[in-house]
Amino acid sequence: MRILASLLFAICITASAHADMLDRPGVSEFIDEMVQQQGFDRAALEQLFRNTEMRDDIIAAITRPAEGKPWFEYRPLFLTQARIREGVDFWNKNAAALAAAEKKYGVSAAIIVAIIGVETRYGQHRGRYRVMDALATLAFGYPQRAPFFRSQLSEYLLMTREERVDPLSLTGSYAGAMGLPQFMPSSFRSFAVDFDHDGRRDLWESRADIIGSVANYFAQHQWKFGEPVAFRAINNSGNYDDLVAQGLKPAITARELTNLGINIDPTLPASQPAALVRMDTENGPEYWVALNNFYVITRYNRSPLYAMAVWQLSEAILSTRAEQEKG
Repeated sequence: MRILASLLFAICITASAHADMLDRPGVSEFIDEMVQQQGFDRAALEQLFRNTEMRDDIIAAITRPAEGKPWFEYRPLFLTQARIREGVDFWNKNAAALAAAEKKYGVSAAIIVAIIGVETRYGQHRGRYRVMDALATLAFGYPQRAPFFRSQLSEYLLMTREERVDPLSLTGSYAGAMGLPQFMPSSFRSFAVDFDHDGRRDLWESRADIIGSVANYFAQHQWKFGEPVAFRAINNSGNYDDLVAQGLKPAITARELTNLGINIDPTLPASQPAALVRMDTENGPEYWVALNNFYVITRYNRSPLYAMAVWQLSEAILSTRAEQEKG
């Protein structure tokens, strides 16, 4: 009897959680919009929300992102010998697709590999949350960013209809990012490509689609092949936080930085736009001159910590692979 009572209690709790999602403020209006504006079937959407769960652990996870750490704690999460070694292995196993993507999109293979390495460690950590649960929870239970996640939920439903996929079948991060490259639904619809030409865009299993989609994302955001990404500001004696506060988009010329006492790579034209970013180390702040390609990485994730980790991981993978080829 005790076991039966516990089972019935669990069933009631689950049913209540599903019912709560359909009854939450804003859900009915959202369904109305999807029916009226996008032609969805009302009964099907209502049934979908009945089977969608509001998850408190998702709310808890989004309030403590890794990007809240200082650089000296953030960097060791991604710049590890294991992740570098696995990156070289991923490159070697997918060399043909990476070469094809580099040629077609003009995006360096090292950056593509590093993105996948930082996002999911080459597919080892793809996320355990149902994407529908994650997006609905944040759209209707996280007011701080509700408009963004509501738009992503709309994009997700459109995406699953276009791709003929059950919305409850896909898993991803607590924020609803999907597949090895962790695309949000809007990014999937805009930038995912069928790079293996099998008639579908598969960011979970098709290494060609994954690689081609990351390359396309960077190309569409104006990655410049062969151009530098960032370099250390040699003069670290001053405080340049006012320049850092101007943002990540390159808008300060190399000449202006030089006039402010920051040593610039002499190969850069005086008119070269740049930005200044700050990385906090255990010994105080480091300032870095960030160029267009650094800014492009921040279009994938707006954190300068993320962009720096991706770039430094790409450099480490590139140099390690080159050394192995020599040996």
